[in-house]
Amino acid sequence: MLHYIENESYRVGVESLGAELQHFIKLDENLELIWGGDSSVWAGHAPNLFPIVGELPQQQYTCQGKTYHMLRHGFARRKEFKLVEEGKNKLVFELQHDEQTLEQYPFKFNLFIAYTLEGNRLATVYQVTNTDDHAMLFSIGGHPGFNVPLYPNEQYNDYYIEFEKAETLNRYLLDNAGLQTGETEIMLTDNTILPLRHEYFDKDAIVLKDLHSQKVRLASKTGPRSIEVNFEGFPYLGIWTKPGDAPFVCIEPWCGIASRASDTGELEEKEGMIKLAPSQIFERSYIFTVN
Repeated sequence: MLHYIENESYRVGVESLGAELQHFIKLDENLELIWGGDSSVWAGHAPNLFPIVGELPQQQYTCQGKTYHMLRHGFARRKEFKLVEEGKNKLVFELQHDEQTLEQYPFKFNLFIAYTLEGNRLATVYQVTNTDDHAMLFSIGGHPGFNVPLYPNEQYNDYYIEFEKAETLNRYLLDNAGLQTGETEIMLTDNTILPLRHEYFDKDAIVLKDLHSQKVRLASKTGPRSIEVNFEGFPYLGIWTKPGDAPFVCIEPWCGIASRASDTGELEEKEGMIKLAPSQIFERSYIFTVN
């Protein structure tokens, strides 16, 4: 079910299935910023990734001596969340462990995802609580897709991603199964501007680590609007679109990353896994600002 919040300038729509952002509309222009989820291209809008980010070897892992199966990016995006708070400018959704999650993931948890709209800023807040009696392992991240181009008179190649600081971008390559190969490819050398080109995504996502920047800006050489994504506290960033000529780009803040092809399959060895003690709370947020 879709739930909405809005102010005088923007309307935000969030679907309870996956607690997924589906609309971020600038009202005076009737301008939709979020990708529409065309199933013939990519059905997602802005999935939430939990309790893993990325792919596992053969979509399985071992934990506490037992083997579990889990699809890419985890199960949260396919689960119905409960709306636990609804205000004029804020929505909060909750997911708890259940019998179905325990078959895939041997930890008890509460996951809250909150959306807060303030002026031209939309914050997405993740809060994970370990409700188990032993430490839990997890990753979490976002996968928001933005319409590119935003205006009919623009082209995809008019757009670029501007990093907060000059970066030498080493892209961590993925194999055909979505696993890290261990190889890298330089995308940018001591520069702030990464132009958007569809051919970049013929090799799957652009996976980035160890950035100096904590925010990026999606902008056009010709259009009036830009979208800033602040991902402070997220150690990884993914940039992705469907190979071909799909009219969107995802800018993905991640606390976690796909497994390496050489991994043993032990969950604790998966890169980017967070270890949370019983009763402890983990929180991260990322923010969109429309300019």
